[in-house]
Amino acid sequence: MQGFDPKFKDFPDYIIGITKEIWEDRGIATLHEYYAKDIVVRMPSGVSTGNQGVIGATMATLAEFPDRKLLGEDVIWSGTPETGMLSSHRILSTATHLGDGGFGAATGKPLVYRIIADCHARNNAIDDEWLVRDQGAIVRQMGWEAKAYAADLIAREGGPAAATQPLCPKTDIQGPYKGRGNDNEWGVKYAAILERIMAADLSVIPAEYDRAVQCEYPGGITAYGPDAADRFWMALRAALPNAIFQIDHQIGREDAMMQPRAALRWSLSGTHDGWGMFGPPTGAKIYLLGICHAEFGPRGLRREYALFDETSVWKQILLHTG
Repeated sequence: MQGFDPKFKDFPDYIIGITKEIWEDRGIATLHEYYAKDIVVRMPSGVSTGNQGVIGATMATLAEFPDRKLLGEDVIWSGTPETGMLSSHRILSTATHLGDGGFGAATGKPLVYRIIADCHARNNAIDDEWLVRDQGAIVRQMGWEAKAYAADLIAREGGPAAATQPLCPKTDIQGPYKGRGNDNEWGVKYAAILERIMAADLSVIPAEYDRAVQCEYPGGITAYGPDAADRFWMALRAALPNAIFQIDHQIGREDAMMQPRAALRWSLSGTHDGWGMFGPPTGAKIYLLGICHAEFGPRGLRREYALFDETSVWKQILLHTG
């Protein structure tokens, strides 16, 4: 771990360790050390720069969810300490909505939801990040539907003309990381599966998914079997049938005591011109940032974790339709 604090035994230990130190141990000030001063952070809701903004957002989140825990389920990574490393960190977060904040007045609701954060790190600091949080799961546990929450958010931001624009290629900022991951066979395999799905060849699902596959999907959905995977991917692609699918980052890994895994960061960019996951077609221009993790077993794809922010898609639709 050249350039990193020797207290971290390896890169996953660094990623999981600093996450706990920052959030649960209240070491928010360590963000001056662990996050580069000019870091670029992309979320479906928008883009921010600088660690000072990250510090402010972290404090606001903890004021709203003071008991929040971030349980690191996996870190799928590529690169070297000398050239920089990219981690795809899957987190199961628990929290209670005890304070007023970005999600409105405190509801006292207990929450469980996932996050996947792709972070590039060099010399003990993260300098580039892509973060997707399951906003759909959060708002549903508070009693909202994703569309209604997006409409309320637009109103609270001052209406369509003043509302913050969600992430899209025009608002994105080029950060220091320009890598594409690695060429490990499991990343290649999962990329081929998603490419076939997005090309409308959903026969790949019963062919490549284990009959007992566990599916973790946006909105806090847990389902089982290839039919569940077919329903999810069909509903998404049907809503955006002509959108351009692009894999932006691909990692495969084989590690001791773990199944072969893959992490893909991808996007759909196009028009909401089909019936599917987001209701009647509206013609809205949509940019959807997704991150997926997959675990493989002897009978195929054994677990799939797919994540994107439904509320940001609905916000784009509502900003278009008024």
